[in-house]
Amino acid sequence: MSTGFDRDRDDFARGARAVVVFPDRGESRRDAEARLDETAGLALAIGIVVADRVALKLRAPKPATLLGSGQVEALATTVRMEDADLVIFDAALTPIQQRNLETALEAKVIDRTGLILEIFGERAATAEGRLQVELAHLDYQAGRLVRSWTHLERQRGGFGFLGGPGETQIEADRRLIRDRMARLRRELGQVKRTRGLHRGRRQRAPWPVIALVGYTNAGKSTLFNRLTGADVMAENLLFATLDPTLRQIRLPGIDKAILSDTVGFVSELPTQLVAAFKATLEEVVSADLLIHVRDVAHPDSEAQRADVEAVLAEIGVDEAALRIEAWNKLDLLDTVDREERLGEAAKRDDVVAISALTGEGVETLLETVGALLTSGHRRYRIALDPADGAGAAWLHQHGEVLDQALEGDRLVFEMRMAPADHERFETRFG
Repeated sequence: MSTGFDRDRDDFARGARAVVVFPDRGESRRDAEARLDETAGLALAIGIVVADRVALKLRAPKPATLLGSGQVEALATTVRMEDADLVIFDAALTPIQQRNLETALEAKVIDRTGLILEIFGERAATAEGRLQVELAHLDYQAGRLVRSWTHLERQRGGFGFLGGPGETQIEADRRLIRDRMARLRRELGQVKRTRGLHRGRRQRAPWPVIALVGYTNAGKSTLFNRLTGADVMAENLLFATLDPTLRQIRLPGIDKAILSDTVGFVSELPTQLVAAFKATLEEVVSADLLIHVRDVAHPDSEAQRADVEAVLAEIGVDEAALRIEAWNKLDLLDTVDREERLGEAAKRDDVVAISALTGEGVETLLETVGALLTSGHRRYRIALDPADGAGAAWLHQHGEVLDQALEGDRLVFEMRMAPADHERFETRFG
């Protein structure tokens, strides 16, 4: 058998051969082929070679192995024939099921949550991202003490005395995990406080914050790069972006706004990740406007939309929050589908059809976002001393200057701005 996977390790190497399995209980919004495609895409995102895909009808899940005995035997044969090191289940496995399946299949077994955690572990590029991923991974593994966890002691740099004489290995492992998780939560608590301070400063400025959200690989980072001139990783990979990125942009009627590119969502996003990434996802909750980027060329676009909405609800985004849908990847549609999507989008005031890759529709998107963010703005007539450069700069930065003219010894601005900004101007400049 190939050596891509070392069964004495808790991870697996790039190039490992895998069989992807979807136990079909008839509960998914997607058909079996679509589920297998997505899970295979997740595996490919971290360099795993998908040797075979198997969908298995599941009438009644077995507590010991999830699958029936005949299905386990048939799957073991497939694993041997494909010389596979790894079996990926597109389902949630209990620790007992995972251990029993590994014994029966003579291969490493991971479930959907474990696979997504592996991807996040590889993608995390910042200290904060690594902390969040490690906490999520430990939370997931806390009930799966089927291998040695002594490698954690090396990661943490020595915890000191772990327990008295007679303490069993599993008790020591649990203590190790609990201590490590407590430390990570303290560090992430500091991250949350720091993010809160930064968010508070932005809100006082005030600059509107726009968050890009959407299913993984919907094109958020491509759109982010086009709007900001940044070079955020934007590849045809699931979870290409993990760590959030913020950049300044200009919008019609708004001199400065903050655009945030966020981690992509996915169906059945592990609860451990939602909890661990709470500090990051708060950027979404507190945003002034959400742009839901959708891949309308994907056959499961509607199901993906429902999955994103479910995650937004889970992290506390108000249903009434200001949002708009960007129907992306027009460039991948044939003529008929393209015209159909453009027609649908034209009938709605909360949708703009775009291609982030070619730039089609992006200007319209910016105009729509600007109009939404300034819809509560009012017109004001403000007179300043012509020498008051700071006051004039403030008006240009925080509102839309419709006209300005010298009237006698005063420079008069016709402005459109938010009432709160006008109040701040009056307080600061009188």
